[in-house]
Amino acid sequence: MDIKSKLSVLVQLANIDGDFDSEEKNLIYMIGKANGIPEKEIDGYVENPEPLPPLNTMSEDDKFECLFHLVQLMKIDNQIYLSEIKFCEDLAEKIGFKKSVISALSSRIYSDPAIASDVTSLKRAIKKYQH
Repeated sequence: MDIKSKLSVLVQLANIDGDFDSEEKNLIYMIGKANGIPEKEIDGYVENPEPLPPLNTMSEDDKFECLFHLVQLMKIDNQIYLSEIKFCEDLAEKIGFKKSVISALSSRIYSDPAIASDVTSLKRAIKKYQH
């Protein structure tokens, strides 16, 4: 999954609760800029997200990054909605994980992107949730 697809997935999650707030938007812009995407291009994904790509073509690292960023975005506004959890769980299943991976990641990923999570440990932890 390329960065453009990841940004589109994050935009879809941010919009799912009907309240695309500034913290969610800031995280999406931060991720896009960190990956060399110009702000104008990110604006385009925010306004018109791409449809989901074929998820079965994703690498293990892409799957992890996708889940990591989804959980981080879900938690960033300190309000977690059932619709957001369901979206994350459904996407996790589509890329080869049990739904419970979202709960496991959620307990170990911080809502503040400035606080580093132990990525190596998280990657090891999600292996047991793969189908």
